[in-house]
Amino acid sequence: MQERVAIAGSGTIASGLAAVAAAQGEVLVWARSQVSAERAERAVAKHCEKVVELNGCAKRVRIVTEIEALADSTFLVEAICEELDCKSALLAQLGSMTGPQEILATTTSSLSIAELADVSGHPDRFLGLHVFNPVPRMELVELAYAPATRPELRARARDLCAALGKTPVEVPDTPGFVVNRLLFPYLFDAVSLMERTGMAAEDVDRCMTLGAGMPMGPLALLDFVGLDVSAAIGETIDVTVPQTLRELVREGALGRKSGRGFHDYG
Repeated sequence: MQERVAIAGSGTIASGLAAVAAAQGEVLVWARSQVSAERAERAVAKHCEKVVELNGCAKRVRIVTEIEALADSTFLVEAICEELDCKSALLAQLGSMTGPQEILATTTSSLSIAELADVSGHPDRFLGLHVFNPVPRMELVELAYAPATRPELRARARDLCAALGKTPVEVPDTPGFVVNRLLFPYLFDAVSLMERTGMAAEDVDRCMTLGAGMPMGPLALLDFVGLDVSAAIGETIDVTVPQTLRELVREGALGRKSGRGFHDYG
């Protein structure tokens, strides 16, 4: 791997991406606090333990709490929560400390790349690097560019994906790109069907796994993504978010990460 990869963020996507990148070289991860740093360290180690190809990679991930340490990277990826204001503030900060050849990227799954590129202050070297959860196992990366993204940086992004063992597909900068644009109307329709018919979540999911060959039922997949994240994606791509899903979010039932969503994970 020719790039010096750094990741601003310490959550699920950031930790998974760090583990994958560490298979190719040193990786720097920034966390907002020591607590977040320790949680990210455990998450990276867990990823590396689960995937044979990543065994031993955790030692090549360095986690810091000083954001200035990211300035020496050549490929800097923002990977925090899917909220426009949060991403905008961080990207503006990252943009102020990067050099003219450093790529700035975001892992957003639904927000406008053009808008985030402008906020960064460097739209000519900005791009979307949408990886999928769990990052070590999911092959696809959706690459989305700002109108001003330089051609040579697009080539570097494709090369990085190849080095990480991923398949990049260049997609339009439209809300939700391709996967989420097509996927979430289906997922939300499963919730609406459950609301209309009174079916149990387990039965809806069983129909789709056994009858349609899906690896995971739609309601279980929403739980896996996170119901709060799913609601945010739905709003961004302008798809009606089902009332049941909104009610679960208000109750704090966010899916697997909270122990309860459409299914109980207690």
